[in-house]
Amino acid sequence: MSSLVSVIIPYFKKKKFIKSSIKSATSQSYKNLEIIIIYDDESLEDLEYIKSLCLQDNRIKLIINKKNLGAGFSRNKGIKNSKGEYIAFLDADDLWKKNKIKFQYEFMKKNKIYFSHTSYEIVDNYDHKLRKMNIKENLSFNDLIKSCDICLSSVMIKKNILNNNKFSSQKTKEDYYLWLQLSKKNNIYGIKKFLTKWRNVSESLSSSFFQKIEDSIILYNKKMHYNFLVSIIFTLRLSFFYLLKRVKQAINN
Repeated sequence: MSSLVSVIIPYFKKKKFIKSSIKSATSQSYKNLEIIIIYDDESLEDLEYIKSLCLQDNRIKLIINKKNLGAGFSRNKGIKNSKGEYIAFLDADDLWKKNKIKFQYEFMKKNKIYFSHTSYEIVDNYDHKLRKMNIKENLSFNDLIKSCDICLSSVMIKKNILNNNKFSSQKTKEDYYLWLQLSKKNNIYGIKKFLTKWRNVSESLSSSFFQKIEDSIILYNKKMHYNFLVSIIFTLRLSFFYLLKRVKQAINN
């Protein structure tokens, strides 16, 4: 029998996209899913709408935060309340291809893999493809510390490796910190099939260059315990590799 996969979706002011994101999860060819939405907006203005979406599929569970915790801590809460053997992450504005979970689960099960991610397409607000990101098949800690090449919504993890590892509380890079921690003891495998669509929403925190710079310095300095000068150098290196990656992808596309 196939394993239960828990899908974790934090929600904060993404009403325009959340219906499509949920549908991309509920429409998966792999059916043994539980979908956990963590409502993380103190205003509650979208809550009734989210509840109505949850009623459309009995695999969906809703957790309502009493106060805004941020995406990282909301995902931690979703993981804590999950029952699946595997965890898959989906942001409230991203999308999955129909066979994403099935292909990834079978790949991980067959090859005894605990952490995988996929290549992905970058789309705009209207689902128009902007470019493709073709990822490496293997990532080590030394690769990852230089350049974060993992799309969060493409990730699937065997839950037991998350026991002592969590997302951080930063506004951005909260996932990067977790990937770095996990990469110290686990191989990270990249599935080169384009199974995920990452939405480049201009107003999203992940699109804020200066927020990313600040959070990168904090991550290296406070979380990874590098000194301040090294943290700045690592941040500049991370930014350089990001820009280089963008240029290469633009040429290839």
